[in-house]
Amino acid sequence: MAATLRIQSDWSRALSRDEGEAWLSCRSPGKPTLYGSVTRRGLSSDGVPDIAASEGFLVGEVTKKSILISCPHENVSTKFLAPYTSFCRIHQKSITCLDISSGGGLGVSTSTDGTMKIWQAANGEIRRLLEGHVYDVNCCRFFPSGLVVLSGGMDAQLKIWSAEDASCVVTFKGHKGGILDTAIVDRGRNVLSCSRDGTARLWDCGKSACLGVIADCGSPVNGIAVGTADNSLNLGTPEKPPSEREVGTEGKILLLAREDKKLQGVGLQSRQPVFLFVGSDAFNCCTFLSSTYILAGTQDGNIYQLDVRNTNAPIQVIHRSGAPVLSLLPYRDGFIASQGN
Repeated sequence: MAATLRIQSDWSRALSRDEGEAWLSCRSPGKPTLYGSVTRRGLSSDGVPDIAASEGFLVGEVTKKSILISCPHENVSTKFLAPYTSFCRIHQKSITCLDISSGGGLGVSTSTDGTMKIWQAANGEIRRLLEGHVYDVNCCRFFPSGLVVLSGGMDAQLKIWSAEDASCVVTFKGHKGGILDTAIVDRGRNVLSCSRDGTARLWDCGKSACLGVIADCGSPVNGIAVGTADNSLNLGTPEKPPSEREVGTEGKILLLAREDKKLQGVGLQSRQPVFLFVGSDAFNCCTFLSSTYILAGTQDGNIYQLDVRNTNAPIQVIHRSGAPVLSLLPYRDGFIASQGN
């Protein structure tokens, strides 16, 4: 397993000061951790910090918003990025979920301070406060239009909101436990949710009704993702004809990240199991990289890459730290992962 480089979380702020310093570490399994630091020596004429590293580390390319650090002894290097901007006044406590509208203009987020807010992505200005869930809101996301928000809470309710006037236009009820994640099918006539009650459900937005239980796992479902399946994958056949209110489910597969250490694939229209993969710990999140490749993250810090056509063994297992993998997002030719550390 490859060595892992880490840097002080507020390194960019620390190195913005004259003679500012930030700690470094390089951890390789089975070996003592190497500790060091980077120090700002000055500033170039174009405003880029002059950074030096302590023994055992090297500083590569430095910009105003990034720094490349390497540890030659372990043959590892990492590019650390500073925030482009920070919004500190939207919430008072930890942020639990966040999404950006398709046009990039708006953000929506939930927090342990009990609030869900819509804000300007450019400057963090709060636009709307979405109030209506009884307890904490666990998840939120924009519909493809960017004008409507879907949320799920510990009150076992799923709600649809207008981003324009903050009104709640639809409330779905049916889950017996807190809702942990949601997904939107195509343009959003149907949506999906998963819950602590162990089920994943499909909903009809126009009729405010449940179209069916897609899976009943007997264990909390922490995360879901929906995607178009590879043509070679057998998704099964529905036991009865789908409702005419079911739109965009054909050819789709639903991923379920389960608390009982299982990652499951289910045919969205057929409701039939496609695969079941057992991991090292509870699965927290999952996503599609393509119609064949998927990712899933666990509580003990593993990120599994799988081929849905053959899930007997993972393509690779990425382990950067033992901290829980909390979210995964496809990005260009790779992905972005967030962890609990």
